[in-house]
Parts: sequence; structure tokens; C-alpha cells
Amino acid sequence: MYDILTLNKISQNGLDKFDEKYNCSTEIENPDAILVRSASMHEMKLSDKTLAVARAGAGVNNIPVKDFSEQGVVVFNTPGANANAVKELVLCGLFLSSRKIVNGIEWAQTLKGEEEVGKKVEKGKSAFVGPEIKGKKLGVIGLGAIGILVANAAEKLGMKVYGYDPYLSVDAAWNLSRSIIHAPSVEDIYKECDYITIHIPLLDSTRDFINAAAIAQMKDGVRILNFARDALVNSKDIIEALGTGKVASYATDFPTEELLGVSGVIAIPHLGASTPESEENCAIMAVKQLRDFIENGNIKNSVNLPNVEAPRTHRTRVAIIHRNIPNVLSTILPAVSAGGINIDNMVNKSKNEYAYTLIDVDGEVTDESLTELKKVPGIIRIRIIK
Repeated sequence: MYDILTLNKISQNGLDKFDEKYNCSTEIENPDAILVRSASMHEMKLSDKTLAVARAGAGVNNIPVKDFSEQGVVVFNTPGANANAVKELVLCGLFLSSRKIVNGIEWAQTLKGEEEVGKKVEKGKSAFVGPEIKGKKLGVIGLGAIGILVANAAEKLGMKVYGYDPYLSVDAAWNLSRSIIHAPSVEDIYKECDYITIHIPLLDSTRDFINAAAIAQMKDGVRILNFARDALVNSKDIIEALGTGKVASYATDFPTEELLGVSGVIAIPHLGASTPESEENCAIMAVKQLRDFIENGNIKNSVNLPNVEAPRTHRTRVAIIHRNIPNVLSTILPAVSAGGINIDNMVNKSKNEYAYTLIDVDGEVTDESLTELKKVPGIIRIRIIK
């Protein structure tokens, strides 16, 4: 029986993907794995028994990935599972940033109880005039699962779409409409586009990606959308640009104290993935990834370890998490075969400073082999899967 701790409410349709070998609860003290959505894990101490953490969503800012990596805990996320939900909200943001719809709705509510509301509406509506998006230029920075959906949908709405992503994968390129214009640099996006939406991960190198220097290169009256991560856009710089009119509006899914009440800011309360469909998709994907890792040692969509998937060729599999340093494999293989075991198949891959090795063996792994394996420099965790 495997114990799974849930830190947030997880879609039941996802939990139903566990079978009778699994026990899921919010009250487990020493779990084999953890399912989480938004709960912060930064102060959480994991049991030595814990093998993996699966985030039912894309971002992992609530998880201390580095600390868990050092403990040999695999951290999964579910990229793309909530992509359609976020895409739809980005499209909503496009319309809201253009037509002053929110301001108009708020103003209309103030007419409650007054006489001749219809006449007052006709007289006052000119204050909320805004342009149509058809024929305008949209720049999409980051062409991952969400960025591609946004680009394709905007093109179908009649926008001229520019896409920029220096790391565009082959699979992603196949899904991108042929009508999307490839921008050779982010500066081309800034120079050409009336609307700019950002869909890149938050890293040290991308923090404050949209700042005063970037905004200065943009068109006057540009409209900026941020439904990726709050710190990608420098709040102080965006507020100043809104004040001068350089930026006409800023739609974000990440309200902060300094942004609230600022004219031109459309602050949405982090609703990007808040749909029942998205929550279900994320939960199903997270559970499937956890099960495959626990039962077979396969890794897919990990943020700290490489993707390693291999069909089982024998009943016994050795899964080893180790540091990505020279000569580890040359030491692992003799240690595994120390008890006269035949190695039938092996897969090894690395990701940054960590590596993962799966070995299928014909026979039982002896205590002697395990003892030798544990002596290998760089080994973080060893698991025997049967």
C-alpha cells in the first residue's frame, strides 16, 4: 500500500486514477508521495519515505525544489494541462484591455436608482470607447503550451500575430499556425506590436523581464498582458508607464497592493487555471505521473530530474538518483553486478546537476550489491522496484 498525502483539494476524477494499492488522505504523516496545488511547502519537512511531490499545475514557486532534490525527491508538474483555461482568460484580457469594459460596468452600476438611465447611458458611454483587436498586432513572448494556443486563437480573431521564443521545440513548432510571424528578437515584438502578452517561466534571468528599458522600446499606447508570473513585470515601471500614457492598459492575473486602484490596471484574482476542467486535467496528469514513477521508476514532466521512460524488461528494476558528475556510471555498473546479476537494460540521462539511471536486472539485487552501490560517490537515492 502506498500512502499519498494531499495538501489541497484535488479533483476526485484525478484521485480515482489511483487503484486499491493507494491510500489518499489529508492526514498522512509519512507519505510515499504528495499531491499539491497552491499550498506552500517551503517550511515542510519531508519524511525519508517520501519519493515524489506532484504539483497539479505548472508553476512550482510554492515548492522548495532545490532542497527536495538534495533529498532525492522527484518534483513533477503538469505543463499544458491548464493551457486552454489560461488561453481563454488571456483572450478575455485582450478584450478587457481594449474596450474599457470593466470601467463601463462599474460606472453603469452607479446609475442604479436614477431617472432616465437609458439617456444617461447614451450620454456617458463615450468615456469608455476602445479599439477593436481585429487587424492589430499581437506579440506573444514565449511559445510553450499556453503561448501557442493564444497565438493561434488571436490569429483566428483577425490579429496579426508575432511570436518570439528562442527555445521553441520541434513539437511546439508543429502546433503553431503557419500564419504566425516569427520575430527574430524580443525587440522586434516591442517595436511592432500594439498588444504584448508574456508566457515565459519565472527564472532569475527573466525576473523584471518587462521593465522601464523594455517599455521604452514599445509603441506609445501599448497594451501589456501578464498571465504567466507576477514578477515577470516590474510593477513600479508599469505604473509609471501607465501614468505617462506610454502603456494604455495592463491586464494581469496577479494583483498586488501597489497595482490595485491604479488607473489602467485590470487586476484579475489569479483565475487563469480556475476552471473545473483545468483542475481535473491537472489532477489526472499528476496522478498518472506519480503512479508511473512509484510503480515503474519512469519520470515524465519533472522540474528537477530528466525525463526517463523505459519499458520494463524484467521484474526487478534499480532506480538511482545521483549527481551529474564524471565516472558515476562506471562505478554504478560494477556495483549492481557485484552479486552476479545480469544487467539486461539501462537508461541514463542528466538534467543540470542531477542525473537519473534506470537499470533492469535479471535476478534479485543482493545486499552486497546495495552495499557497494551506497559507496558510490554522488549517489543520492537508490530504489529497488519489483
